[in-house]
Amino acid sequence: MLDLEVVPERSLGNEQWEFTLGMPLAQAVAILQKHCRIIKNVQVLYSEQSPLSHDLILNLTQDGIKLMFDAFNQRLKVIEVYDLTKVKLKYCGVHFNSQAIAPTIEQIDQSFGATHPGVYNSAEQLFHLNFRGLSFSFQLDSWTEAPKYEPNFAHGLASLQIPHGATVKRMYIYSGNSLQDTKAPMMPLSCFLGNVYAESVDVLRDGTGPAGLRLRLLAAGCGPGLLADAKMRVFERSVYFGDSCQDVLSMLGSPHKVFYKSEDKMKIHSPSPHKQVPSKCNDYFFNYFTLGVDILFDANTHKVKKFVLHTNYPGHYNFNIYHRCEFKIPLAIKKENADGQTETCTTYSKWDNIQELLGHPVEKPVVLHRSSSPNNTNPFGSTFCFGLQRMIFEVMQNNHIASVTLYGPPRPGSHLRTAELP
Repeated sequence: MLDLEVVPERSLGNEQWEFTLGMPLAQAVAILQKHCRIIKNVQVLYSEQSPLSHDLILNLTQDGIKLMFDAFNQRLKVIEVYDLTKVKLKYCGVHFNSQAIAPTIEQIDQSFGATHPGVYNSAEQLFHLNFRGLSFSFQLDSWTEAPKYEPNFAHGLASLQIPHGATVKRMYIYSGNSLQDTKAPMMPLSCFLGNVYAESVDVLRDGTGPAGLRLRLLAAGCGPGLLADAKMRVFERSVYFGDSCQDVLSMLGSPHKVFYKSEDKMKIHSPSPHKQVPSKCNDYFFNYFTLGVDILFDANTHKVKKFVLHTNYPGHYNFNIYHRCEFKIPLAIKKENADGQTETCTTYSKWDNIQELLGHPVEKPVVLHRSSSPNNTNPFGSTFCFGLQRMIFEVMQNNHIASVTLYGPPRPGSHLRTAELP
């Protein structure tokens, strides 16, 4: 049984690990993977058809804990303990819930002190006792005596005098004063772990198509002196097609991984595949997982030839490898009476909406079926790749965009391979 410390408006954890509000999804999963012998039977819950309409949930079924992540920014928003019999809980080092100590209203009052009168939710038949960043829910049907209502108290919200011995059914940790209005906080400095994260990524455009990326980056910097308080650093960097490997390293720092392409499976879709001379060298990617970006370099010139932006939707084969890239892409409208106008495609745009603005792609989509080996099956199914304005949009079956691949302008005397994919 887990023995965890509760920190209101901040975290739930122990000396080895801690789930902190604002923590990115990938870090929480990394904790679960590292301690898989202790924390078992974890479920990932999400909406397959509407992934933005419901929170993404990690359900620790063996321990009675749910970690709820915001559907958009994918940071930890609420920590719920829904079965207090499966876990030990303490506050300021003193247990208020264990096999020997029942989490009664008296125990909560003793451990956490006084607070505002509670609120009764008649639809759920639950009584909520709220502290800042922490709420306890009590079930009414287990009470032997009827609750006493004060319906005119607190601007119409009914408050109750809780019977002695009532025990906690659920506990919530969140940011702010209201569980209903809470939002995932900014990523705490303790979660940066030396990494740089992208707050936003703007695709820069020239007359024919994408020209590069402008990234607004976040890092945990610190001032002079060992005891100086760490603080958030915000800065912008731009990388362009044709930039050298050294240029990218100086702008973005070292990648998390370098991946060399062993083969080009999409070569058959290029204009003249039989005319292309096989290269003796392999193109290579810089993988920036915390930025949600891949950058492909030409094996001969060592210059940028492609960017890949990842949306990290659940239900995609690459889910949880990359952090979500919050991109904005200006698209040229080709409708009548709309010359020179642009519309913006974002991480949350749906492909149907993009097609309505721009018209359908000229060519039919390429069907992409990812798997780790020829004998493995992909449980999430195929995706569809549409080419448009020197870009390839990988579209999932729920109509959301899984990734966008950006190509630079073709070199003189060479063909642009519009169907190339990583």
